[in-house]
Amino acid sequence: MTAPRLTADRDRCIGAGMCAMTAPEVFDQDDDGLVLLLHPDPPADHRTAARLAVGLCPSAALTLHDPAAGDP
Repeated sequence: MTAPRLTADRDRCIGAGMCAMTAPEVFDQDDDGLVLLLHPDPPADHRTAARLAVGLCPSAALTLHDPAAGDP
């Protein structure tokens, strides 16, 4: 089974920081406040926080691709 994979669209990011506050082990922000994806394949113990961060992103700049759920 393939683990979920994250992607971040820095062109869509508005620098709200919800991702870095919600899942600091997976996301950070650069000097301009834009998302930095630290772990595109988050370990199992950080996946719940990563999923929450994806849902909280106000600009929908984050995507979680979950092969188990039929996502490409």
